Amino acid sequence: MALAVEDAVAAQEHLLVQAGTGTGKSLAYLVPAVADAVATGTPAIVATATLALQAQIVDRDMPRVADALAPILGRRPTYALVKGRRNYLCRHKLAGGFPEEEGALFSTEGLAAAPASSPDSAGDDAGTPGTSRLGAEVVRLREWAETTDSGDRDELVPGVSERAWRQVSVAARECLGSACPMRSECFVEVSREAAKDVDVVVTNHSFMAIDAFENRSMLPEHHLLVIDEAHELVDRVTATVTDELSPGTVTTAARKAARYTGTDDLVGAGEVFAKALAPLEEGRLLALPDSLGQALAMLRADVRAVQSGMKSDSKDKDTPDGSRAVARAAVDELADVVDRLLEERELDVVWVGQHPQRGPVLRVAPMSVAMELRDKLFTDRTVVLTSATIELGGTFDAVAGTLGLRGEGAPDWQGLDVGSPFDYPKQGIAYVATHLPAPGRDGPSPAMFDELEALIRAAGGRTLGLFSSMRAAQAATEQMRERFGDELTILCQGEDQITTLVREFASEATTCLFGTLTLWQGVDVPGPACQLVVIDRIPFPRPDDPLASARTQAIGRMGGNGFMAVSATHAALRLSQGAGRLVRRSSDRGVVAFLDSRMITARYAGFLQRSLPPFWPTTDRDRVLEALRRLDASAEPVVPVAPPPLRGVVSGENDHPPAASAPAEKVSDAVTTGAPAAQESRTAVTGGHAWSAEADEELKDGRDLGLDADELAEHLGIPLESVEARLRLLRL
Repeated sequence: MALAVEDAVAAQEHLLVQAGTGTGKSLAYLVPAVADAVATGTPAIVATATLALQAQIVDRDMPRVADALAPILGRRPTYALVKGRRNYLCRHKLAGGFPEEEGALFSTEGLAAAPASSPDSAGDDAGTPGTSRLGAEVVRLREWAETTDSGDRDELVPGVSERAWRQVSVAARECLGSACPMRSECFVEVSREAAKDVDVVVTNHSFMAIDAFENRSMLPEHHLLVIDEAHELVDRVTATVTDELSPGTVTTAARKAARYTGTDDLVGAGEVFAKALAPLEEGRLLALPDSLGQALAMLRADVRAVQSGMKSDSKDKDTPDGSRAVARAAVDELADVVDRLLEERELDVVWVGQHPQRGPVLRVAPMSVAMELRDKLFTDRTVVLTSATIELGGTFDAVAGTLGLRGEGAPDWQGLDVGSPFDYPKQGIAYVATHLPAPGRDGPSPAMFDELEALIRAAGGRTLGLFSSMRAAQAATEQMRERFGDELTILCQGEDQITTLVREFASEATTCLFGTLTLWQGVDVPGPACQLVVIDRIPFPRPDDPLASARTQAIGRMGGNGFMAVSATHAALRLSQGAGRLVRRSSDRGVVAFLDSRMITARYAGFLQRSLPPFWPTTDRDRVLEALRRLDASAEPVVPVAPPPLRGVVSGENDHPPAASAPAEKVSDAVTTGAPAAQESRTAVTGGHAWSAEADEELKDGRDLGLDADELAEHLGIPLESVEARLRLLRL
């Protein structure tokens, strides 16, 4: 894989790499990324979908790469983490340069000298317990602001609530930019300026997409972009370019702008919009109803009038005004969304949704981002995309199509599958609880909770629970806490920062961690801390998901199978990612338990099963419980995970000691009894053809005999372009 990345950079063409868990794919792209940065003098960019993988790269992988390359380069490679503005403290807001966030029940200025409440006393004020807790969090944030070098929210352990964080951070549109009096001290600006001089910049898909799509130049100039967790790219980019509009959006914008210009007409237009939206049922709108279109047209006229009024009212343009910046951001965003809705673009899908607090919401998103990605991402740089799950049916064509890499005018690219080093049938069991009823729409059943309890009890904790919804994860958390009491610790996503929760889970055998989408991927907990992965149900997109429905219908109109292409493929990718959490290294052992009988009984079950790592399959509950008990009894002690070092702005320049290796684990035979021999899994797809080790040997022998590419293609019965591509990769 490292050689393929190097070749792609040299040839200035794109590369798709499927690399199974344990391949070491982050090392395989980080080393050539550093080499490219040294050669070109510009950073290489690495973008991930999840915070967990970002933390892994910055706190574990890059320090190891830096240790290994320092003797060769004569210096330590440097690296930096760059995120969106909301992830950092805003010094100007802390100093009172912005208005209080909506919903704040106190003045943060008044808390500056207040003593921080202890967790035990946070709710002592019986009248305002929420205020006391929030106040304590903000005081703690102020104290932390005096000591942090990065202002990065992820370095605050334990974390704070989203409501508290909003008191000390600003969105990109609200930032005063060059007019800010504290710009030179700004955590965001310091981190982005420092990123220009490092070797590797780590960021996320959404930040990278905004940088590419909106030409915001938030990332430094670069020649190499590596996209890890590439199976998530289309969904993350789609979410980034999704807009929404609610009556509350209009009311908020009008209230913020009222200090600077008249907003009565805008308020009235918002009321008309609310009346037009209220009777509409949830679901997709194939066209805007007349009443809704007229309300949006009225909104557009009135929001433009407010924009003009705010410009003419700017008397002291050179004086930084946080309140004006916040108001302008809200009004401009409102104008952009209304304009987009009225454009009724060909690929846009518009639908009505219901928000539990805000009521009806109008949303708009593109059905496809393929051409946007082709035009904005795959130009003027080499892009390497990698994941454990981007090859479907033996080729990359399906994923490549969603990325804009197929069809007329598509850029050149190569595909490579480097397989997996693990012996899955001997290392893990795939268990389907066929005795459980198929999941319904009413949430988890009592029988499912009983099964979950039995599995966790047999495993002695050590359980990662992956749920299809946050409601199901929370319900399971509540049930298991009641059933286990103090015997086990049950953590749930949302109770703290993901990185903190994963670290706690990985440090104690008697801990379980439950959650949803974020935990299905990017979570790396090798060893005895995770010996059971539970998946509550097949993670299909919701039946009423407007985007999935629109894509399904579009494929059906073209003669394809919409369900298999959209819903089943979505589920297959998720299941493969989730099941991949179990085996992270060659000594890991355990069980992946599916609490959804459709994994065996449904007509599409075979397709889903083929997407999973080739674990030893069974429906024998007693055998699984006994295997988990033996694993628990024979497991080595869990090695606690130390908190990550403070990153600062640039990492790598200062000494960063190599991460201590955990003691080698005992390889237990607890789950190998009766397991079939491992199948050969190390194949490589190059030029659209799957190459086995035997075929590679024939290529090498043929070259030794003096055969050219044409003769080899004829001998092997493989297209010439595939043979040539493979010969290049093998340096033949």
